Amino acid sequence: MKELLDDLNRWSSAGESVAIARVIELEGSGPRLPGAAMAVTGSGDVRGSVSGGCVESSLVHQAEQILNGEPAHIATFGFSDDDAFAVGLTCGGTLHCYVERFEPGAWFDALSDALAAQQPVALLTVVDGVGVGAKMVLVADGATVGSLGSAELDRVVARDAVGELNAGRSGIRHYGEDGQARESAVSVFIESFAAPPQLVIFGAVDFTAALARVGRVLGFRVTVCDAREVFATAQRFPMADEVVVAWPDRFLEENGSALGPRDAVCVLTHDAKFDVPALMAAFATDVGYVGAMGSRRTHLHRTERLVEAGATDTDLARLRSPIGLDLGARTPEETAISILAEIIAQRTGRHVAALRDTAGPLHD
Repeated sequence: MKELLDDLNRWSSAGESVAIARVIELEGSGPRLPGAAMAVTGSGDVRGSVSGGCVESSLVHQAEQILNGEPAHIATFGFSDDDAFAVGLTCGGTLHCYVERFEPGAWFDALSDALAAQQPVALLTVVDGVGVGAKMVLVADGATVGSLGSAELDRVVARDAVGELNAGRSGIRHYGEDGQARESAVSVFIESFAAPPQLVIFGAVDFTAALARVGRVLGFRVTVCDAREVFATAQRFPMADEVVVAWPDRFLEENGSALGPRDAVCVLTHDAKFDVPALMAAFATDVGYVGAMGSRRTHLHRTERLVEAGATDTDLARLRSPIGLDLGARTPEETAISILAEIIAQRTGRHVAALRDTAGPLHD
């Protein structure tokens, strides 16, 4: 829904009637993830997409029915791989969309304010069972706006939503009318609008600019950090969200508590006096990805120094070194893709060929 906010505000101010369809669940393959949304106005204006064109025409018809008084409901589109091309959903998965009339209120104001301030926020909607359409917004500090039907249900769902928001996940949870577990009287769609993942790059070197640039394209908030003031400048790294002059370990001591499983630390300095303190500080955080650039020989020497500095086997198992996937990358841009591909693979749990898990020369 995030990408529709400006349109929704404009339509609301103009008194336009609007229906919204959101992907709430995906089974098997699908073109869009839960949270993807499209809106249809009473005058026939359409914004957004839930499937890249596969089922939009059907949803436009259902949205028109909603605007004509039909109740909110879940629309399901599911086709086998054999006949998917004939009916439009070419991926062959099953898509569940919740279609409802847009009714702005305090929940929408709270959601809009949080997103404008780039704060993590979750939108909770009853999509099936008792109280369909009820909404509650959970902001980063745990405060809520709105209600799903009862104080106890609000408390339980808010507790679960905190975990989903921290992980950046969206999905459906089922409860009893007062939040009881293992019941299904109420189905709640938890839509997380998490802050963008952070990519912290230590070392103001040639590869840093390419990594920062590709990281921005993939939606990371990029920080470049180097202790050398002459190199760590916004002029050299205009693509970074932040350029910091500081020793890496000190930077992490001050900011490491904000790093989580979706974030990444990449050490590109090739210098022991930077690398080892930076990596030891990264190991002390909950950051999901820790990588260090260098040859296999550099990696062996660095590992020895890390052990001397007190790194444990668990710490070393977290380290991606040499950094990146075994793509045969040579240029800074190719190397950036190799690194970010490894970050994505680790986050999604895919098993691919990382350089640390192969042998032989890094370049043919």
